[in-house]
Amino acid sequence: MSKTKVSFWWAFKEFIWPRKKIIFIGLVLIMAKSLSSLVLPYASKNLIDDVIPSKDTNSLITLLIIVCSAIIIQAVTSFSLTRLLSVEAQHLISLLRAKVQRKLLTLPISFFDNNKSGALVSRVMTDVEGVRNLVGTGLVQLVGGTITAIISLVILIKINALMTLFVLVPVAIFAIIALKAFGYIRPIFRARGKINAEVTGRLTETLNGVRVIKGFNAEELENKTFEKGVEKLFLNVKKSLTATALMTSSSTFLLGLASAGIMGIGGYFIMKNTMTYGEFVSFTLFLGFMIAPIVQMSNIGSQLTEAMAGLDRTQELMNMTEEDNPEVRTVKLNEITGEIRFENVTFSYEKGKEVLHNISFIAPKGSVTALVGSSGSGKSTIAGLAASFLNPSEGKVFVDGIDLGTINLSSFRSRLGVVLQDDFLYEGTIRENILFARPDASDKDLLAAAEGAYVKEFTDRFEKGLNTVIGERGVKLSGGQRQRISIARAILADPKIIILDEATSNLDNESETFIQKSLHELMKNRTTFVIAHRLSTIQQADQILVIEDGNIVEKGKHQELLAKKGRYFDLYTYQSRI
Repeated sequence: MSKTKVSFWWAFKEFIWPRKKIIFIGLVLIMAKSLSSLVLPYASKNLIDDVIPSKDTNSLITLLIIVCSAIIIQAVTSFSLTRLLSVEAQHLISLLRAKVQRKLLTLPISFFDNNKSGALVSRVMTDVEGVRNLVGTGLVQLVGGTITAIISLVILIKINALMTLFVLVPVAIFAIIALKAFGYIRPIFRARGKINAEVTGRLTETLNGVRVIKGFNAEELENKTFEKGVEKLFLNVKKSLTATALMTSSSTFLLGLASAGIMGIGGYFIMKNTMTYGEFVSFTLFLGFMIAPIVQMSNIGSQLTEAMAGLDRTQELMNMTEEDNPEVRTVKLNEITGEIRFENVTFSYEKGKEVLHNISFIAPKGSVTALVGSSGSGKSTIAGLAASFLNPSEGKVFVDGIDLGTINLSSFRSRLGVVLQDDFLYEGTIRENILFARPDASDKDLLAAAEGAYVKEFTDRFEKGLNTVIGERGVKLSGGQRQRISIARAILADPKIIILDEATSNLDNESETFIQKSLHELMKNRTTFVIAHRLSTIQQADQILVIEDGNIVEKGKHQELLAKKGRYFDLYTYQSRI
């Protein structure tokens, strides 16, 4: 089955069929609109051939009443169509955006590592917009236009079969050109979505990293990169415009030829008295009603092609395997003690390039396990595996003796607290950022967490205290202040397992002293993984794992490892000299 068919039937099942009642009402309205529009050509024939020659005023008034009634029906149905279908289409877009965003957040961390955030924003906000042409007036107009064209064709044949045949030849040629053009345009629209996502992604990165760009005087480099992206987008649009222009110009040429031919043939028949003036005018008007939907269908067809290209990408995303796969992760945790065990764990981000090699260790419940080693040794990867952000390539990670790969992630992560090196904060108040972990927490718990992480120590100096707005990613705060808010968030979550990845990396000596006290309280009776380059922060750990090149090269407590005078001793003495 082709990609097009798969996409159409998926779209039909997902969007059109559940709204069959509204679409059926839309079809009834478009039929009423189409049929009422056919009144004018009939009325014109009667006016010229019957009413005017007979000079019957009553017949003229009756004719005008019928025409005005038809115009009122057209106006009412046109308004109703827009009100009914366009509003429903916009409602569907909002629902679909929410659905795609919900799906995005179920995907594994590796997916986000391989895709730009701006590109994903484009997939949520832009790709789904085409659905309005399926549920909105687009599809209904396509069906309604087809019916109008068929009815008009039957009437045209009845008026004059020879003239109708002459018209059908250029119309058929135009239909073939349009179909070929749609086949050519669809891949262009698909590519446009990807290019647009890339450009949006780069722009988002640029705006997020504006301090680095200005700091390195790299504005011109970013300008050139963005210009290349928009140039690529322009070339894509130019391709589709060429195909659209070909359709438009061919319709103008071919249908113009048909009109010229009709004038000639019609004039000949009138001169021979085999056709009346009324029939000629009626034929010309009905011809317009047959051709107009065909031209309109080419525009709607182009919109539907663009819609299907966007929905192709949406379908691709919706079909991705979720991180918390219910078929595999069947175990739901009620309570955990927090013992973590790695058993012969190997991991690679890319096939054939192992980052961890056959790692085995136990982190007993309530213990503190410190991971040390040079940059790129695999410390954060081990923490990522313990947090279930990553899955082992080989081997297993166990929580309380249960394979983590079989545990429902929601039930596990509700007992997990994370403080990362990249202390991510939302734009909003300090209070909102701490409550992120537990939105329903009481003020008492919130204040306890803020005091425990020494957040109150600096918020008391702010006019609005915890209600101070911190700007995007917390730009109005120092690195140490942001880190303390992250730790307060973890304290409020009250987890059983804690991952601290460089949790004190952004702190000055005074702040670090505060944090070491609060972390000591936070880590009580909780299984903790600490990653730190500053070895002074992990001297009290129950076990220290020294990681080098994806292997555990040493294991033990601070004094034991110093006594061995191995890799840990080298790292510690080197830092002590700095």
